[in-house]
Amino acid sequence: MAFTLEERLQLGIHGLIPPCFLSQDVQLLRIMRYYERQQSDLDKYIILMTLQDRNEKLFYRVLTSDVEKFMPIVYTPTVGLACQHYGLTFRRPRGLFITIHDKGHLATMLNSWPEDNIKAVVVTDGERILGLGDLGCYGMGIPVGKLALYTACGGVNPQQCLPVLLDVGTNNEVIREGTRPPLTGWPSASRGGAFFPLPPHRFGINCLIQFEDFANANAFRLLNKYRNKYCMFNDDIQGKFPPHLTKPLETNTFFQTSSGCLRVGKEPHLIAGLLPAVIEERTLNL
Repeated sequence: MAFTLEERLQLGIHGLIPPCFLSQDVQLLRIMRYYERQQSDLDKYIILMTLQDRNEKLFYRVLTSDVEKFMPIVYTPTVGLACQHYGLTFRRPRGLFITIHDKGHLATMLNSWPEDNIKAVVVTDGERILGLGDLGCYGMGIPVGKLALYTACGGVNPQQCLPVLLDVGTNNEVIREGTRPPLTGWPSASRGGAFFPLPPHRFGINCLIQFEDFANANAFRLLNKYRNKYCMFNDDIQGKFPPHLTKPLETNTFFQTSSGCLRVGKEPHLIAGLLPAVIEERTLNL
């Protein structure tokens, strides 16, 4: 709607959109008015994701207008609910879906991605989505939402972001409705090992791979095996501890209630960070 008449003629879209001209500022206000009328966070999520599919520039204009307000909708906690209802809220495919049937052809699939200058890949196997369990391909909402924050908060060009889901089915009967059992024959460690070398080969060694919401044991195993080979990062294990460093650790009281990678990922850092202070205190008391 912000295209001028000259731009519409050049793009061949004159007559295909309403004849009025609306600046992006006016469109932002209209989106916000419609957004605020929604009763549930899931409805707000659907509005934003539909906008992302229709007008990506306006989507990020909305997102960056108030990141603090929209972050809980685009990502946690609302994205968890959106993943659970992914089949009902699905509008348009976004990202690369790799299934067990593609085993042995992963490089070919990655080469089919239309963008060549990818800087960040977020990949999940849907096995442990935000503590909600195995959601299978419904977990694609996680890479999509995470990369939206890469752009809104980090300024990464959305064309340089690639969401990926390694889909081997799910043991969640509510999602698969009893149609077929979860697929076997491609364990998490094996599919991670098959995929991780491909983005650096396709997009360059500096391409970031963030793998998200893998099962605990698999996440640690994959991180330890590949962290020194590729530009890799696991937010659940490595990304939750830094906020604690905003003040001296010994001035805090820590009470762990979380489970999985979030808890296990924090504890070694807490121990390593607190140990020097404990040793110093005991030395002074001798």
